[in-house]
Amino acid sequence: MIELWRGGRLESTHLGHAVICDETGQIVESWGDPAATIFPRSSCKMLQALPLLESGAADAHGLTDRQIALACASHQGAAIHTEAVTRWLSDLGLSEADLRCGAHEPYDTAERNRLIRADEKPCQCHNNCSGKHSGFLTLNRHIKGGPEYVDPDHPVQQAVKAAFEETTGETSPGYGIDGCSAPNYATSVHGLARAMARFAAATGSGDARDRAMHRLTRAMGQYPEMVAGEGRACTELMRAMDGRVAIKTGAEAVFIAIIPERRMGIALKITDGGTRGAEGAIAALLVKLGVLDPAHPATLKRLDAVQKNWRGLETGIIRRAPAFP
Repeated sequence: MIELWRGGRLESTHLGHAVICDETGQIVESWGDPAATIFPRSSCKMLQALPLLESGAADAHGLTDRQIALACASHQGAAIHTEAVTRWLSDLGLSEADLRCGAHEPYDTAERNRLIRADEKPCQCHNNCSGKHSGFLTLNRHIKGGPEYVDPDHPVQQAVKAAFEETTGETSPGYGIDGCSAPNYATSVHGLARAMARFAAATGSGDARDRAMHRLTRAMGQYPEMVAGEGRACTELMRAMDGRVAIKTGAEAVFIAIIPERRMGIALKITDGGTRGAEGAIAALLVKLGVLDPAHPATLKRLDAVQKNWRGLETGIIRRAPAFP
């Protein structure tokens, strides 16, 4: 799918699978094996957030669209993210200790440096999945579940599994435990693209699921800075498309796109797990479908991207493979 050239020679290649689906769930175009089973990882956070909205928990607790976007986030742990999570938990009468995602150093440089200068340790609010977990806790408060909401047998995760399988149109063959300790259900690349096409076709005027899909998609497009953060592909590419398309990355080089104006969904997986390949591939597909400007700086940062060394000399280029897309 994606190639790196140096000195006029092919240096590296990124292989993968990709599917574009229409609103009926049919494959419009595909590359690789559409039936390949993958873990969607964080690319499916909008699926994991469906029960939060469908149950009425989001409305009952007065969640804003900014918080809905944060529930779908793999954020940088910047101040805008951690402060929003802290306020969200406080509004629930909960605290950082109620999260079950674990703590890691923030990816945001300013926040990381602040912690170092203050001799503070990162907390669970810095976890890139803390927004999703705040959504889990909101649903859990609404249904009066027990504290271990990431347990696969917990009602929160059972609701997530049901929504996941119904929306992908497949029975999941199983789950793995994600980096944030929540179960992550496997599906095919086609199933993931089918789910994204259903989000793209949602009008907001149908049943509870239609309304939930519509709101999640619009919230992501409206608040791209909450979904990832400055410098990240999700944020920069959504801004480049003026919020008309919602996109989301997942660990190990998964990427999805929800394109309401085309009523299409995209899912892709780069088999080597490399982010460089996944970002180039999603940019190529968005350009192909006419929703992303190939000359936009956010595009050129990831596709037809000139590589420079520390002296500023051009050393190579990242570009699409001849047969893709």
